[in-house]
Amino acid sequence: MASVGSDKNGSRRIVFATQDGKRLSIRLGKVSQRTAETVKWRVEQLLEGLRFNRPMEAALAEWVGGLEPQFAKKLGRTGLIPANEAKPQLGPFLADWLASRKGDYKPASLIAWGQVTRALVRSFGDSCPLAEITPAKAEQFRQSMIAAGLRPTTIHKRVAHARSFFAFAKRGGLVSSNPFEFVKHRQGDPSERRAYVSSADALRAIEYAPDGDWRLLIALSRFGGLRIPSEAFSLRWQDVDWERGRILVPSPKTEHMPGRAFRAIPLFPEIRPYLEAAWDRAPEGSVYVMPEKYRLRAQGPGGWRNANLRTTLGKILRRAGLESWPRLWHSMRASCETDLARRFPLAVVCKWIGNTQAVALRHYVDVTDADFERAANEEKMGDEKTVQKAAQQVPVWSGTGPQPKKPVYDKPLILQGFASTRETLQNKGMEARGIEPRSRNASTPISTCLSSPFLPGQIPCGFFLARSPSSFR
Repeated sequence: MASVGSDKNGSRRIVFATQDGKRLSIRLGKVSQRTAETVKWRVEQLLEGLRFNRPMEAALAEWVGGLEPQFAKKLGRTGLIPANEAKPQLGPFLADWLASRKGDYKPASLIAWGQVTRALVRSFGDSCPLAEITPAKAEQFRQSMIAAGLRPTTIHKRVAHARSFFAFAKRGGLVSSNPFEFVKHRQGDPSERRAYVSSADALRAIEYAPDGDWRLLIALSRFGGLRIPSEAFSLRWQDVDWERGRILVPSPKTEHMPGRAFRAIPLFPEIRPYLEAAWDRAPEGSVYVMPEKYRLRAQGPGGWRNANLRTTLGKILRRAGLESWPRLWHSMRASCETDLARRFPLAVVCKWIGNTQAVALRHYVDVTDADFERAANEEKMGDEKTVQKAAQQVPVWSGTGPQPKKPVYDKPLILQGFASTRETLQNKGMEARGIEPRSRNASTPISTCLSSPFLPGQIPCGFFLARSPSSFR
């Protein structure tokens, strides 16, 4: 427990005892009794947290973060708060956050987060207290990136990363609220930096590739949809099932997710010749499909980042007389998924490529010129069929042309069996009295009635109704 004490000159102080029984005091100066009681209550909260080893609540952390530096030092000297965390600073906090995640995330993710942390430190300063970053300053950070000419997708990602940083600080009690919670930026159109690479262009690039390894690499990207370089350089010969026509593709990007370390794709006919050629020239006992000289150069401490494949592919395109397209390797992978989506259900294609349908529709599948041409041709063919059908259905007036044949099913089916050979029932003479036999008197033998033109079992029921039972005796 803590208590409020007063000096003769009117100054107030907070007196409390530490866990080891040592009696300490914090001088407040000449303040009101109400202010002194508030500080006393906060000191008791800090003592309780130290006693039970509990983190600060959000309101208490906000109060500590808003203290004046001199008074925060007093609390730090008494041990109520760590001296170096009296006011958590932006630079040290972000550095500790990144260091704590080096063993859980891919190097490429850490690089992207590092870019955001450096941008935040440049904008607010390394020693800026976290509590002093307000929503207005967070919005200024977004506006500064817009003024710097960064792409909308980059701004969107950096704002999202900054929001994650401060959400972690809020959960740890370092700040009371997240200044980036309501700062948003709309993503750009991914198709602006993506191009459809036709099969003809890919084959021409393969033709001008320097060796068979490069020909295989381009084929795996454009016709197999493999990620370059990580998946292509991780592919082993034991992953190729020649008999069943399948390839088990290892995926370093998603291996930390349950069930997504590998995915199976068909051994597409466009890939097979280049893969067979690589098998023929591979040394005895080779493990990986791509030679070690490429793998060792591509994989470094930061992951698959040192391959320098983009530069070499650009030279190949120039030799082939092709114009370089944006995002060289990703565009070929996206073009592969675009072609497959025309032939197979999208759910199946996404299993082969290794993404979701939402990601595929936004970042991979494109509408090509061939789609427009096919749709236009189908519409033209549909118009021709409509005109032809309408011409066939024009009514023919009497005497102006051949009369349409009457469908067979319009003829009376049962009565057709009553006509003689080569004679229709309509041409056969019939009396006006109808088809039922006329009534006979008692002297007319029944055989006369049964001789009427009816098949056995088809005697009209009216005949029997016209006779009394005594007539058949």
